[in-house]
Amino acid sequence: MDTLAVLLREPERVELSRLQLSTPTDSDVVVDIEWSGISTGTERLLWSGKMPQFPGMGYPLVPGYESVGLVSAAGPQSGHKIGSRVFVPGAKCFGDVRGLFGGAAARLVVPGTRVTKLADGLERDGVLLALAATAQHALAGHDLPELIVGHGVLGRLLARLIIAQGGTPVVWETNPDRALGARGYQVIHPGEDDRHNYAGIIDVSGDSALLEKLIARLAPRHEVILAGFYSDRLSFPFPPAFMREARIRVAAEWQADDLVSVNAMLADGRLDMSGLITHSGRPADVDALYRTAFTDPLCLKMVLDWRINA
Repeated sequence: MDTLAVLLREPERVELSRLQLSTPTDSDVVVDIEWSGISTGTERLLWSGKMPQFPGMGYPLVPGYESVGLVSAAGPQSGHKIGSRVFVPGAKCFGDVRGLFGGAAARLVVPGTRVTKLADGLERDGVLLALAATAQHALAGHDLPELIVGHGVLGRLLARLIIAQGGTPVVWETNPDRALGARGYQVIHPGEDDRHNYAGIIDVSGDSALLEKLIARLAPRHEVILAGFYSDRLSFPFPPAFMREARIRVAAEWQADDLVSVNAMLADGRLDMSGLITHSGRPADVDALYRTAFTDPLCLKMVLDWRINA
């Protein structure tokens, strides 16, 4: 069994390639992918060659951890049924080709324990499940932050989750095109904000130079949450942080319970992910689509539509 997959051969060289798939086991499912998202965080770093080295890193690789598709085969121990629509957060089923994160392909072989059956009625927007879980992980078990830095998809999901939990966030955004589309919260340019007592700030900009400025806007004994991915060193002068008794928390990747939590919120209507996907296209045009995803400020979220690859 084989598949068409997005292959990142080296930085800024992405193509569609046919790859062999691993043989499914009794605990695996085979998923025919309908849509897969392009991450403007980790995938941008992989595409640009700026991703820090870590175990498993290297080229060529199949990227992607935001895929939705239908189960076309299910092992007896997989826990899933043929025809179920599931979210797939990546796969390692391409033999010698690295699956990092391995979700951008027309077909995937994945352990049944790794995929999540989507809430009824959720289709293309399901590719955003990992981002929603990332947002939930940053918030879960902590006081809700009052300021969100960045109005991309993750910032918007954070705002929607905070509102769903009774908060009233403010969002900073410097790009006027990105400032549009708020639902029930205020988006302002940081230069127009003179407030210096935010009870919690969450940054999803990925801008390593912002930390000093964010600490200066923090109320005493509150925290800055770093929920973006930062390729450069982060630093800050000590006295302002000392005077505020500031805390700095790094929010890591989502966990399984975060995925379950946001899926339940989607099912009962507490969370809405509509209106966040702005662009889509054929996997055959993958090079142009990746460049648009990473360079066009009007592109909030790019999705590959595997149903129209032909």
